[in-house]
Amino acid sequence: MAILPRIAAAGGRRPRLPPLPPARTLMTAFAAAATLAVLCLFSSSSPTSSLSSSRRSGADNGDRYLYWGGRVDCPGKHCDSCAGLGHQESSLRCALEEALFLGRIFVMPSRMCLSSVHNTKGTHQSSNATSKQRWEESSCAMESLYDIDRISRIVPVVLDNSKTWHAIASRAMKLGERGVAHVQGISRAELKENPMYSKALLINRTASPLAWFMECKDRKKRNSLMLSYTFLPSMPAKKLSDAANKMKQILGDYDAIHVRRGDLLKNRKDRFGVERSLHPHLDRDTRPAFIRNRIAKWIPPGRTLYIASNERTPGFFSPLSDRYKLAYSSNFSSILEPIIENNYQLFMVERLMMRGAKTFVKTMKEFDNDLTLCDDPKKNTKVWEKPVSTR
Repeated sequence: MAILPRIAAAGGRRPRLPPLPPARTLMTAFAAAATLAVLCLFSSSSPTSSLSSSRRSGADNGDRYLYWGGRVDCPGKHCDSCAGLGHQESSLRCALEEALFLGRIFVMPSRMCLSSVHNTKGTHQSSNATSKQRWEESSCAMESLYDIDRISRIVPVVLDNSKTWHAIASRAMKLGERGVAHVQGISRAELKENPMYSKALLINRTASPLAWFMECKDRKKRNSLMLSYTFLPSMPAKKLSDAANKMKQILGDYDAIHVRRGDLLKNRKDRFGVERSLHPHLDRDTRPAFIRNRIAKWIPPGRTLYIASNERTPGFFSPLSDRYKLAYSSNFSSILEPIIENNYQLFMVERLMMRGAKTFVKTMKEFDNDLTLCDDPKKNTKVWEKPVSTR
């Protein structure tokens, strides 16, 4: 089935990437068509859709759609690797924000990749499995993380394994030039204002080689955001929010700290054999003795302190028990074990617990008013320094 060639930036604007040569353009267009066809083939197995019955039927009701890819950051930077939940949420929020700006329905990937760096639970790899089976084993259903219906009240969403997407993709391909606009290096404003794009049933943004969140040019200007950074964290799947609410009821009035160690403590040696770290004070500042001194001015003795951490050393935080009543997710195994399938789900529950605390102390600063354990910047400029001694 024919599909129109990729549309380059118009109106004298220079695209971010150089124009593709004709042969490559045709191959890219064919790959896009094949992707749509494969999605159509498999989509009938899942009836999931958060849209109305008219949209489920694929009726011509004036709706327009935005497609960024079958996986978060893929096509893009992370097709063969997998970013953590925070990075994937940044990319997903960026795509949702563009759909909101354009007034289009976002075609959301039905599954999210589970990073092996952040997941010891939920990822399994079989040596003789097919690529589709390996993807199923190393990912989780988007609906197991987020309440898609709640998201759709703000930004209409259709999952890419639904019958709705099957119908829309088929119809878009049949419409030819009026059906699909393949875009690359084109601003949101032009996508909205230029009829060449705005009238297309489907805008296909799968050309960028970058991580999705890089498309949000003003992502560092917080006042330019249409969707806040807390949008996706505030949209957990119902079973996750229910679990967090049960845990909050048991704890009553409590405070919380997030202590990220693990992956951030990895050092490397320079050419002289000297250990270097991107976060030179982190190891020291996240040890119990320093935590006790740091939080004393914010959290008085005797308080219930919920600790969320990726530190795996048994009893690591026990020295804090002489001043606080300590609580961990492991204290709520009867609530969590029946529903938690991977560490992303667990972190989403813990994130709700941290947001529900009277006083919450983060590991490192993200916003100006944050209380933190460590003064090292979270977003480092790749300056490797000698770590501060913990002895």
